Amino acid sequence: MSTETMSSPTHTPRLLHVEASPRKQRSASLEVAAAFIAAWKTRHPEAVVDVLDVWTTDLPPFDGEALEAKYAGLEGRALSPAQTTVWAEIDALAERFRQASLIVLSVPMWNFGIPYRLKHLIDAISQKDILFTFDERGLKGMLGGRKAVVVDARGVGLGPDFPRDLDHQQSYMTAWLQMIGITDITHIEVEKTLMGAEVDHAARAKAREQAARLGATL
Repeated sequence: MSTETMSSPTHTPRLLHVEASPRKQRSASLEVAAAFIAAWKTRHPEAVVDVLDVWTTDLPPFDGEALEAKYAGLEGRALSPAQTTVWAEIDALAERFRQASLIVLSVPMWNFGIPYRLKHLIDAISQKDILFTFDERGLKGMLGGRKAVVVDARGVGLGPDFPRDLDHQQSYMTAWLQMIGITDITHIEVEKTLMGAEVDHAARAKAREQAARLGATL
């Protein structure tokens, strides 16, 4: 398995922006994240920003050799050359998370959940000794000490009466981040983006303002 799994963030502030929206310039989540990142960069001009676009990044399929590599590692067996290659690809993706001091995720809600390409990324990199470890005492995330900001974009407003057990966007992202050791998590919601141009504009403006304020303080 990986020999570089205990990497820590470098002294230079490093932000990883995970783009999960394919809408690009029309995306509410990307627009709000951009406001946060601009304010954060003003506060940290020396910082490095790494962008991981799940729609253009080559995500290794998690079957075949990747799946065999996972279980070979869990069982203490040596990896084949093909398994070593694909595991190195997975580890390289995860290294971008391990190197970050701050992780920003732009996440649109799709069918009360998250886009399938983001789920693909998460399923690929969420591996023992890659982003977490475990023993008889339980599971321990490896990214402790980092911060995360999640921009949750939704076409409608969920509202106070919305059954929260149907929210598999914000709740899932929180659970995953906690699983890999991140407990300092801030969510920025931008809702009602499908409720007409005026409502959409107002929602984005409000979320951008919140994002900029947060970025200026982290």
